[in-house]
Amino acid sequence: MRTIIKLSIVLLFWSVPLSAQETKTSFSLDEAIAYALEHNYQSINASRDLVDAQKQKWETIASGLPQIDGSVSYQNQIKQQLAQIPGDLVPGAEPGTFIEVAFGQPQTAIASATLTQQIFDGSYIVGVQATKAFIQFSKNNKEKTDLDVTQSVVEAYGNVLLAQESVAIFEKNTATLEKNLYETKKIFENGLGDEESVDQLQITLSSVDNQLKNARRLEKITLQMLNLMMGIPLDNPTQLTENLDALTQRKIDYGLLDTQLVMEENIDYKTVFNLNEQRFFELKLAKSRALPTLNAFINYGGNSFSDQFNFLSQGQQWFGFSTFGVDLNIPIFSSLGRSASTQRAKIAYEKAKTQLTETQEQVRLQLENAKSDYILAIEEYQTSKDNLELAERIENKNQIKYSEGLATSFELRQAQTQLYDTQQEYLQSMVDVINRKTDLEIILNK
Repeated sequence: MRTIIKLSIVLLFWSVPLSAQETKTSFSLDEAIAYALEHNYQSINASRDLVDAQKQKWETIASGLPQIDGSVSYQNQIKQQLAQIPGDLVPGAEPGTFIEVAFGQPQTAIASATLTQQIFDGSYIVGVQATKAFIQFSKNNKEKTDLDVTQSVVEAYGNVLLAQESVAIFEKNTATLEKNLYETKKIFENGLGDEESVDQLQITLSSVDNQLKNARRLEKITLQMLNLMMGIPLDNPTQLTENLDALTQRKIDYGLLDTQLVMEENIDYKTVFNLNEQRFFELKLAKSRALPTLNAFINYGGNSFSDQFNFLSQGQQWFGFSTFGVDLNIPIFSSLGRSASTQRAKIAYEKAKTQLTETQEQVRLQLENAKSDYILAIEEYQTSKDNLELAERIENKNQIKYSEGLATSFELRQAQTQLYDTQQEYLQSMVDVINRKTDLEIILNK
């Protein structure tokens, strides 16, 4: 028993760090997208909306199928209503007088069940047909939500990588500046330099140090944003396995620019096309209201009467009854109300068709803009990469010149500021390539 207890304690001891490690999940970009599509809050609700639409479809269908309702009624006439009848009708009563009598028992119970069946209703037929369009609307909404989630995850993932790279660069720049400032101070203290050089470097160091602090704060915020998009607790220590430069290289795909647009696969087009279907069925529904409706019903029940509550007794007598009926409702005149409703539905349908044509043109324009933005992002990435090499070379030369006394601290500061700006432009250009490709893929539904 002691051995078992010791073993249990050891297992418990090891299970604590293991469970803690499980929360520190790491994700590539594709893994982050896949995880978000399953756990993102909006995506979860979009899936529920789709299930809700399927339930609503059956609710519509079931309304035209047989319906059975049961009812039980109990009445107790505490003070029973009396009626007067002529005394001439009652043997032994004085002629010309009225006798007070109570008809029936003071307590009554009625139990019945009614079956109703819709035989013909134009609005029901149209409603069943429209459920297909409504289901498609929910599917389109789910697809649109997933695309939005994908885009948000890509942007958040890229922002985290950008913040992490910024922190690394600012730390490197800070270390270089601190070294320069230390050496310059020593030179000034030995009487071989001027105080202005120390001040110039101190200004640059203070600015970069503030940027480093801000980059660290942004790193935490962007990671929390990514966690939110993925449906993970904000403070979860999520780790990213991608490298910003390598990810950017993967996102450069000139072949994507030659991909042909299939309009029917674009989510914006599918949404507006679905709107046309809904407007079409609304027009049919408006027209169907001029048709007659036919319904049938049959019921069966029993009545029981007593002067006391004994309806549940075995010997209590019940009197059965049953009724069958058909209801036919024929619309005759509505003071042109139905006609106006039909005309409005027709106008809405025509507007939807015009909107569909407009959407087709807008999607084509969006595609051209997305291609242009993608090409520009790639070009700016390549340019900023070349500029970064030049800025590093210029800054390095000025470092050498400054250490040899051939350049002033102001010239060094200019070279360093130019380098820092170029570094940020280079990082941002990589994120732009990633985001612009995602924009283009969404339009192409790829």
